[in-house]
Amino acid sequence: MKSMIRFLAAASLLGLAVPAQADVVIGTVLPLSGVNASGGEDLRRGMELAITEINAKGGVLGEPLRIIYEDSGNNPQRAIDAARKLVSVDKVALVVGEYSSGITIPLGQYLVGEGMPHLNAVSTSGLVRGIGATSFSMVGLDNVSTKFAAEDVLSHGWKKVALLAMNNAFGQGIASNFERQFKEMGGEISTTIIYTSGQTSYRRELQQAEASSPDAYVFTAYGADGGLLMQEAYELGLREEKPWYSVQMTMHDADTPAEFKEGLFGMDVDYTAAGDDTYLKAYEAAYGQSFASAWSGYAHDTILFAAAALNEAGSTDRKAVIDAIKKVGAAGISGATGEIKLDADGQRTWQPYQKLVVKDGKPTRVE
Repeated sequence: MKSMIRFLAAASLLGLAVPAQADVVIGTVLPLSGVNASGGEDLRRGMELAITEINAKGGVLGEPLRIIYEDSGNNPQRAIDAARKLVSVDKVALVVGEYSSGITIPLGQYLVGEGMPHLNAVSTSGLVRGIGATSFSMVGLDNVSTKFAAEDVLSHGWKKVALLAMNNAFGQGIASNFERQFKEMGGEISTTIIYTSGQTSYRRELQQAEASSPDAYVFTAYGADGGLLMQEAYELGLREEKPWYSVQMTMHDADTPAEFKEGLFGMDVDYTAAGDDTYLKAYEAAYGQSFASAWSGYAHDTILFAAAALNEAGSTDRKAVIDAIKKVGAAGISGATGEIKLDADGQRTWQPYQKLVVKDGKPTRVE
């Protein structure tokens, strides 16, 4: 300590720059523009609340924790370019991202190739499990969510359904897992339609689904895509004819006007751990509204997990951080979404879900 004091005094006398307090920095890649901009912004909100919470308690490694946000624009190559900047220029301790599984997978593969710790906050495709050794998930994958959805759809008495999903890793994973599990439970798929995200109209796909004469329509969609699907289904009269069920409803809820989604059934990841609304109250106080999606809590918890791992590592050295993630994941931490514990593949072992129906323009929990 005396030598440090002598150094600081000498530096001051000589007019040398004294090192300032250095933040501990982590990087994120989110869709802050493009079709998933609403979802990306909601993730950013959750992360900001976590940063405030962590720094109020003293930060990480005795320093403030800071996040650098990079915009993927919902484009895989742009996401990888952003990650490359975070790794090589910003030299962050770890990277969180992205939102869409179709982007999270190549992004994670790039980070694994660099030996960089990667935390997946919200992408649920089963293919995420195979990203690589330095990639870890803070959310349950789609084989678990589609089993929940298939059981819920059958509980309504809808035994023959038309299935619509986007043409990427997430959508294909939802479609294949739902179809397999629904059939195993005694259900029938009248048709499966894999559509291209970002179209200006989905009328052709909707009319194909209608022609299969289902009991109900089951679909999954990103933000603006889901809003357009609901609007055109309404305009074609399909919303009045048969029930509609959304797998992970809040991905598109904020982009769907109330008149097009009233009465929509569905499911999503659970917002908060049962019986604890601390995070909900913090969100409402900060942003003047209830959750914009079900996903901000997972982004919030991902930052809590990252902070715990960095403290466990005792440094930002990549190998130390990866070892610490495994150690923290094995022991588990408690977050807004419940316990986060990881299996041998680095994937979350348990995942809460909720059943929903849109009432008065808002997703409402069905008990």
